[in-house]
Amino acid sequence: QVQLVESGGGLVQTGGSLRLSCAASGSTFRSATMGWYRQATGKQRELVASISSGGSTNYVDSVKGRFTISRDNAQNTVDLQMNSLKPEDTAVYYCNFYRWPSVYWGQGTQVTVSS
Repeated sequence: QVQLVESGGGLVQTGGSLRLSCAASGSTFRSATMGWYRQATGKQRELVASISSGGSTNYVDSVKGRFTISRDNAQNTVDLQMNSLKPEDTAVYYCNFYRWPSVYWGQGTQVTVSS
């Protein structure tokens, strides 16, 4: 069992920055692919960014150049640095752990970008 605890959400103005952090329990973190998803009201959950166990990253087109995902295997954490935020980035952001066949989700943290 893996527990994921997110922090760092909040309210920010357009153009501002936030840093989300996710702390994972357990000893399998370093071999997992970690991701950040988001779900806006009335929309489906979408993958924002992911980072493999080897450090390869992937981003949805809408955040490329603005968001950066990183991981610290010594601390069992994965962060999402979000810059140049836009109102359309407003959503609940979820941390995700994937190590076949296991998938775990955090409880979510609200990010609201005001115009």
